[in-house]
Amino acid sequence: MKFTPMENQVSVLIAPYTPPGKLIGLARYMEELNIPEVWAAEDYFELSGFASASIILGATRNLHCGIGIVSAVARHPAVTAMDIATIANAFPGRLTVGIGHGVPFWVKQMGLYPKSPLKVLREVVTNIRALLKGEVLTQREGHFFFDNVKLTHICPDMDIVTGVVGEKSLQLSGEIADGTLASVMASPEYVRYANEQISIGAEKTGRTKHIFPVLATFAVDPDPEVAHNAARNIIAPYILAAGKTPLTGCLGYDDKVAELQALGDPQKIALAMPKEWIHKLAVTGTPEDCVAKIRALLDAGASQVALSLALADRMEEQLQVLSRDILPHFT
Repeated sequence: MKFTPMENQVSVLIAPYTPPGKLIGLARYMEELNIPEVWAAEDYFELSGFASASIILGATRNLHCGIGIVSAVARHPAVTAMDIATIANAFPGRLTVGIGHGVPFWVKQMGLYPKSPLKVLREVVTNIRALLKGEVLTQREGHFFFDNVKLTHICPDMDIVTGVVGEKSLQLSGEIADGTLASVMASPEYVRYANEQISIGAEKTGRTKHIFPVLATFAVDPDPEVAHNAARNIIAPYILAAGKTPLTGCLGYDDKVAELQALGDPQKIALAMPKEWIHKLAVTGTPEDCVAKIRALLDAGASQVALSLALADRMEEQLQVLSRDILPHFT
């Protein structure tokens, strides 16, 4: 399957540790720098994806915003559909929404982890699509209950992407979604693996439209070690929360991941993480290094690379370098 090309090959992910008070300024600054698209993360329990998207879109005139990724079980699908329709109708053509299982560690903290994550994700995406098209839902079986639910405001052409990682989930995404958002820590090897699995699912329903944006931890500096160390501190918490997944499994890292996760402390994990992992799991180094790593992800099958700024205290500077020295290579 060939993924649908995206107009913007490189975008920015607003990392969940970004102070909410900085969202308006960052969004406006990105628009000034002609960065065309931003993704708003929802990593529990930090920034709300829907609230962040509303702030970003309201503060700008043309910036496109993706929400990635809200958990299928953190909100009732009727509420999720209502939120989507509200934002999409306020800012026509400027919103993409991503829905996934949610990181199991965080979902379990809320007591929301379902018996069958795949079944629930299918149910939620299907129900949200139906509501956005204006259908009336009554459903007494399944994970969520509906009794004559209908949205007042609809948006039938809304694209929904999923944020999933594993084999069966990727196949489901290919079957039911308009795209797949690959998690931070996606390597070119993982992108090729995911592409194969998504294609298997797409063949079941004959879907031909599918975008495949990839999230990536990003740090650029004249001294590559400064950039690598910044990324190291961002990747470590993901290793702790996610553990062994195909993201690391396709690289043969799972034994080491289990060893690191057993440390139970992101700082200890960061210190013990092999340097090779930073080169594989993040976009870091000099501008030239970053261009090469973005190109490798695109060549592997990504339709877009969304860069998450690892140097939190140097966001504006990082955006300047991105706009001046990196984006021109991908227009």
